[in-house]
Amino acid sequence: MPEADFSNERTLRDAMWRRYTGDDWQAFDQLPPLVRQRVAEHAYDAWSVNVLMLWKHYKRTYGNTLRGQRALIRYLDYCERLEREAFASHYSDQYGTMLPHDAASATLLRTCTTSRS
Repeated sequence: MPEADFSNERTLRDAMWRRYTGDDWQAFDQLPPLVRQRVAEHAYDAWSVNVLMLWKHYKRTYGNTLRGQRALIRYLDYCERLEREAFASHYSDQYGTMLPHDAASATLLRTCTTSRS
């Protein structure tokens, strides 16, 4: 009997990227706080095991620095844009119209950290 798919993943990510196996929560906990915040705000499940593998690479390159964390976040932003563009293109091909989110020029919702007086 085939294994049931209980994921609500409806994007093209599996066709775009390779998802590494591991404990997502454990991987998430090993990320620096700034990267964890960005992963939590990702438009899709950011696959924490993959992000931890990337962080280990960036940490070797930059050291455990704010610069390395920001470089990884820029890369995650880039990957997110690629994912959203692929999904929007697929949606347009399938339905003959723009993805409603894009047609409305809506932005991604992120956590706001501004202080209010």
